[in-house]
Amino acid sequence: MSIALKQVFNKDKTFRPKRKFEPGTQRFELQKRAQASLNSGVDLKAAVQLPNGEDLSDWVAVHVVDFFNRINLIYGTICEFCTERTCPVMSGGPKYEYRWQDDLKYKKPTALPAPQYMNLLMDWIEVQINNEDIFPTSVGVPFPKNFLQICKKILCRLFRVFVHVYIHHFDRIIIMGAEAHVNTCYKHFYYFVTELNLIDRKELEPLVSGNLQPNVVENSPFSFP
Repeated sequence: MSIALKQVFNKDKTFRPKRKFEPGTQRFELQKRAQASLNSGVDLKAAVQLPNGEDLSDWVAVHVVDFFNRINLIYGTICEFCTERTCPVMSGGPKYEYRWQDDLKYKKPTALPAPQYMNLLMDWIEVQINNEDIFPTSVGVPFPKNFLQICKKILCRLFRVFVHVYIHHFDRIIIMGAEAHVNTCYKHFYYFVTELNLIDRKELEPLVSGNLQPNVVENSPFSFP
């Protein structure tokens, strides 16, 4: 990674502190394995497969936390260009609009400017992953019965960040020289959620090649085998 790119992807760009698992625990070791899959030359399709003998919920938990940290970082690099003026609606091009609902303040799906939607989204995910009843960090404490359903909702909403960044802000990613990093993160995410059926295929439609501008298709990973 170039010095310029390291300056782009630095800790000051993140919205909030990273969520981590305690060193010495099995989940910490799984998280290290998940992070290692972003090293160059790694077969991402193979890397996302559930390792023999490992628990599915553990494997999903460490990936959800890792994806949250990484996608948070990616959006942080372009957030100064994502404003209520440039992005008055949280969308993925003219075909797709995302409305916010959290059953608290926003009890019905509500159209919001993209930066407001992103902040609510990251706040909501942070609450989920820091809730010990949902993402327990103590060894021997079980995950809740609806854990995978919660993770599916988190991952579905995180995918929308990729959609918005690729369709509305990918020119900034290219100017920063960060497209290879973002593409690798996206491929890792895509292979993981499709390998374990964690996102409905219909939700993935905004990032098929036919919905993307030529500069995105030329510089992105949207021709999957």
